[in-house]
Amino acid sequence: MAKTKLIVGLGNPGREYAETRHNIGFIALDNFAKGLEGSWKEWHSLAEVFDACGLFEVKLAKPLLYMNNSGEPVIKLMRYFDIKPEEILVISDDFSIPLGTIRLRSNGSCGGHNGLASILNILETNTFPRLRLGIGPLPEKIDPADFVLSRFTKAELKTVNIVLKNALEVISNVLSLGLEKAASKISNNLSK
Repeated sequence: MAKTKLIVGLGNPGREYAETRHNIGFIALDNFAKGLEGSWKEWHSLAEVFDACGLFEVKLAKPLLYMNNSGEPVIKLMRYFDIKPEEILVISDDFSIPLGTIRLRSNGSCGGHNGLASILNILETNTFPRLRLGIGPLPEKIDPADFVLSRFTKAELKTVNIVLKNALEVISNVLSLGLEKAASKISNNLSK
């Protein structure tokens, strides 16, 4: 299995989107970066890239062209740093899986997620790993766009914090153990 060289958190830039469901990918990546020495720096107005102090083999990035255009910054980062699709990990929200659920896959469809669709279309492949953080279920009679751009309720925040803590562990496991073993650990934890 390929070594992960780029972790991309999906979300929308701007204060108005900062705490929305759709930005859980940004939030998860920010939490991961908190444990590292370094800072976020804007990269060619396309993305924020974590500039780590010292040697750090993986790049962290948050696309800045809004969710529906995530593919352009991702492919430019991949070309610049000479990274293959199987060497990235994309972190996104997913309203088709329940809040509190985490899914780690090496490939697959976009599942209706516009950010993943943008990356899939521009890379012309679905063989890039993704970590999907459940924000669902989508309530009946609610427009999906309105739902993903809404904030978590107070009642949901406890579960969100647990998911973010678990996402940190999954990201660390992907980097230290590889994708397959990290996915197996998620399955084992869910079966307990």
